[in-house]
Amino acid sequence: MSMAQTLRTNEGGSSGARSASGRMYNFSAGPGVLPEEVVRQAQEEIWDCRQSGIGILEHSHRAPTFDAILHEAVADCRAIGDIPSDYHVLFMTGGATSQNFLVPANLLGQEETADYITTGYWAERTFEHAQMFGKVREAWDGRPLAHRRVPEDAEISWSSSPVYVHMCSNNTIYGTQWRLADGSLRLPKIPPGSFLVCDMCSDIFSRPFDVRDFGVVYAGAQKNVGVAGVSLVLIRDDLLSRKPRELPLMLQYRVMARDESRHNTPPVFPIYMSGLVFKWILRQGGLGALHARNVAKAALIYDVLDSSTFYTGHAERASRSLMNVTFRTPSEKLDDLFVREAYDAGMDNLRGHRATGGMRASVYNAMPDEGCKALADFMREFERRHG
Repeated sequence: MSMAQTLRTNEGGSSGARSASGRMYNFSAGPGVLPEEVVRQAQEEIWDCRQSGIGILEHSHRAPTFDAILHEAVADCRAIGDIPSDYHVLFMTGGATSQNFLVPANLLGQEETADYITTGYWAERTFEHAQMFGKVREAWDGRPLAHRRVPEDAEISWSSSPVYVHMCSNNTIYGTQWRLADGSLRLPKIPPGSFLVCDMCSDIFSRPFDVRDFGVVYAGAQKNVGVAGVSLVLIRDDLLSRKPRELPLMLQYRVMARDESRHNTPPVFPIYMSGLVFKWILRQGGLGALHARNVAKAALIYDVLDSSTFYTGHAERASRSLMNVTFRTPSEKLDDLFVREAYDAGMDNLRGHRATGGMRASVYNAMPDEGCKALADFMREFERRHG
C-alpha cells in the first residue's frame, strides 16, 4: 500500500474502501471534488500542455498557448451560462473574500445605499466589509434563526432606493440555498431601479440561472468551477463605467475587463483548470442535466434524514441546499465517531464547520452519484448500530 493510501487527512486511521477508481469520496466544502477526467488531463498537461513541449505551469500568460486557453475558457463559460455579449467574464485573484470589498468599492457611491441580505457566515463577512465603503444596511438578518433558512419576500425590509442588493445564493456552512421546490433558483423581489449582486461561490453552474437577473455574479472557483486561486466574476458592461472613488488599477473592474483579466500575471493554472471544468460541464449536457443529477444526488441523503429520528438536519426543508447537506447525530461523541467510521468506509471531509458542528456533506457537480449512495448507505447502517 502506498503512503497516500495509508494516510488520513482528518482523523488518523486506516484508508478504508475506495471508489471504483481507487480514490476516496471527497465531501470537502472547498477546495472541493474535481471530475476525475479533468484531474487526469491536468496530470498530462502539467508535463506537456497541448503538445507545446512545455507544461501548463511553465507557460507565459502572454504565450499563444495560454491565449487559446483563456479565450476558450471565456467562450465556454459564456456557452454554459448563456452569458450575453453585454456582460464581461473576468478571472480575478484574492478569492471571493476580495469581492466583498471590491463590489462596494467599485459600485457604491458616497451618497448611495446598498442593501444586504444576511443568510449565513459569509454573508455576515460580506456585510462587514461593505461598511468600509459607504452606507449599507441589512434588509434581513438570519442570525436569530441560526441561519436555518433564507427569507420570504414579505420578511425583507428594503431601504428607499438601494443602488444594489447583495445576496448569497447558497450558504455552504449552514447548508441553506435560495431555491424553489424543484431546486431551481429563487430570487428576492428587489426594489425598482436596483440591481442584484450575488455571491454564487458554492452553487454556480450547478443549476440554470439567467445572468440578466444580476448586475454582478461572483464565485470562488474551488467548488464547482476549478481550483483555489481564482474567482469568476460576471459583470454587466454598463456597471464598468461607475467610478465612485479612486482605486488602485488592480482593484478596478474596468481595468480587469479592458485587459482580459491580465493586467498583471494572472493565475495561469487555476484559469486553465477552470477551462477544463467548463468543457467537462458541456460534455455532461450543460446546466439542465447537471441540475437534474444534483437534485437526485442530494435526495439520496435527504431521504435518510427525512426517514430518521436519529439524525437532525440543520436547514429547514424549504431552504435545504442541494450542494451542502448539514446534519448531526444525537451527541458530539457520536458525531466524532461518525466522521471516523465514515473515513474508514472511504469517505473523507465530512466534519461540519465549527459554527454548526455535526457533519457536512458537500456534493458539488463532480461528486459521483455513487458517492452520495455510499454515504446514504453508511448513514443507515450507522443509525442501525448506534441509534
